[in-house]
Amino acid sequence: MTGHDEHRSLLTLLQVGCIQAPETLEASEILVADGRIAALGQNLDIPRSWPVRRVEARELIAVPAFIDQHVHVTGGGGEGGCGSRCPPITAGEITAMGIGTVVGVLGTDSISRTPADLLAAVRGLREAGIAAYMYTGAYRVPPPTLTGDIQRDLAWIPEVLGLGEIAISDHRSSQPRPDELARLVSEARIGAMLAGKRGICHFHLGDGRRGLAPLRRLLSDTEIPAEQIIPTHVNRNPTLLEQAADYALAHEAAIDVTAFDEPGEGLSAFAAVVRLLERGVPVERITLSSDCNGSLPEFDQQGNYSGMRVARNTALISDWQRLVHERVLPLESALELISGNVARVLGLHHCKGRLAVGFDADITLLDENLQPRQTFVAGRRLHGGE
Repeated sequence: MTGHDEHRSLLTLLQVGCIQAPETLEASEILVADGRIAALGQNLDIPRSWPVRRVEARELIAVPAFIDQHVHVTGGGGEGGCGSRCPPITAGEITAMGIGTVVGVLGTDSISRTPADLLAAVRGLREAGIAAYMYTGAYRVPPPTLTGDIQRDLAWIPEVLGLGEIAISDHRSSQPRPDELARLVSEARIGAMLAGKRGICHFHLGDGRRGLAPLRRLLSDTEIPAEQIIPTHVNRNPTLLEQAADYALAHEAAIDVTAFDEPGEGLSAFAAVVRLLERGVPVERITLSSDCNGSLPEFDQQGNYSGMRVARNTALISDWQRLVHERVLPLESALELISGNVARVLGLHHCKGRLAVGFDADITLLDENLQPRQTFVAGRRLHGGE
């Protein structure tokens, strides 16, 4: 069947070895109709007259397509001048890792890159088939927006899921005061309520000595619920990770671990998850993201730029695989770190993060080594296969 015919078919039947939804199902077939899962079962009875595209992959495991909530889709960087800008990410680089949904962010540079640039990149990924979203804002406070107002961005622009990544405890941040942080989070909350969204505030954590103190104070001094606030890069150093464990336990809050390519003084995503579990942080409060196509800048003790690397999303999958291979977590629980938990944090849990009737047909097929071989988004195959 040609690619043109493949997209024209009304129904798709995936025949696989087993299905992890993330729990193991007594099923090996997934029927997809109009981009959603229509049925799950064994030997589904489908009339011969129906226009069905069959995908036979009986040696592969079907799982929910992965969700990456922190992607510099326009490229990050810029801390070392215009020559240090990172390249944008492509749809192929996303789906090759089994990822079906991404959330785009702006970082340090919101001067040469703007929320409008980010929205255009997100819509370009959507045209390529990716389920792409974005945060309004960037490192700096007050944050740049699309409409001039955080509430309007969330209320009127479907792709905007929240605010971020706002930088704290970092020499590159705007050093926002407690009242400024409270105002930003409240604006995002009201705009999200008007739009029926979760409206999270995604906070970049740097190496600063204050660590998570600004967010602990925010939750202690205001009525903002913890589900509104997501700290990321919490494994940047061991001290920060211990603070993150305390934060997650004290506030029953979610925390996001970054899969750094080369952790340096920080901890790998694998080591960070192991430590958080040892501290008693429940699996459902941990998510993983890649920070891919962002910069990994290096600074001396005076804060002067000394070099940079470009982050990739390969460590996200390899660290996740290691959690299963080394039996830190069973596959069912490990999948939550990069699918179900992330969908819940983002407010997409009604349609993404699991394989169930009525959910988006975002499906990744893994081999026995948990390597992504095929990726489907809304029932459309974007990676692998013939």
